[in-house]
Amino acid sequence: MKMQFTISLLLLTTMSLASDLVDEVRCREIGFSRAAESRDAELFATYIDPDARFIGNSALRGPVAVASAWAMFFAADGPSIKWRPQFVEILDDGTLALTRGPYRLVMTDEQGVKTEHWGTFNSVWRIQADGSWKVVFDAGSDSDVPPAETVRALLEQGDDCDA
Repeated sequence: MKMQFTISLLLLTTMSLASDLVDEVRCREIGFSRAAESRDAELFATYIDPDARFIGNSALRGPVAVASAWAMFFAADGPSIKWRPQFVEILDDGTLALTRGPYRLVMTDEQGVKTEHWGTFNSVWRIQADGSWKVVFDAGSDSDVPPAETVRALLEQGDDCDA
């Protein structure tokens, strides 16, 4: 009986730690998006691993190259982008995490007409020596179809992450 209690306690503790890590990574992803949403290039770069690879039309390597390529999102009159994780998975050893979810890009043309573009992002996060999580791989794909209402709602719902 005592052994069963000990095992149950260990399992509950492990499950609680795993849940805490999922929330931690989820909030890091949301913070990363908020940095882009607020057009804060310096804060945005702090989320990127020094050895990061962002894959688009080419491979961008490191925070400086990524922030430079994303410069349009930090300009006052540039497009806006927002994303939220729909899925968060963490390796059992707690060193890598995957986040995946929708993103919305809003662009305004010369006539002031706004258009929305939707897609899916995939980010791989690596735990750092100081215990923080930084993006090590990132890629996205555009969608040709409008998102479901549940996907749209994910970008608008509140969260319990610190601002």
